[in-house]
Amino acid sequence: MVTNTHSKWGVRLGTLALWALAGASVVYWGLRLSARPVGLAVPAVAPAPVAPDAHAMARLLGVPAATDAVAGRAPVASLASRFALIGVLAGRSSGGGAALIAVDGKLAKPFRVGAAVDEGLVLQSLDPRQARLGASVDGPATLTLDMPLKN
Repeated sequence: MVTNTHSKWGVRLGTLALWALAGASVVYWGLRLSARPVGLAVPAVAPAPVAPDAHAMARLLGVPAATDAVAGRAPVASLASRFALIGVLAGRSSGGGAALIAVDGKLAKPFRVGAAVDEGLVLQSLDPRQARLGASVDGPATLTLDMPLKN
């Protein structure tokens, strides 16, 4: 009877090749998973927020320039001339909202209904183009500020 001696070696070499391939695969994936990621992007730094220029915004919305505050002279003693209504966000059904008011020619700030705008003055209520100020929220209106009409 004739035996084929080459077939034993073929099986042995095939088994060796498969085990070598399995070992190489384990080494490859082990190195791949344990390595640090290369080329991480540096996070971009956001630019500093730009503060809005209230005077430019007021000019854009059609408010006349406050020349007394700009020229360095004392503001007019009249109470109404100290305040400028720049914008209104009035709640129709709630009666709440906020108003953008400039005090003494300074940058305009937002004030909610009920907030103190200046010493002794509270924002009482708002209409679509109007804000009423008084000593208290429930008291009579001392001052009514109107938004300027567009030209």
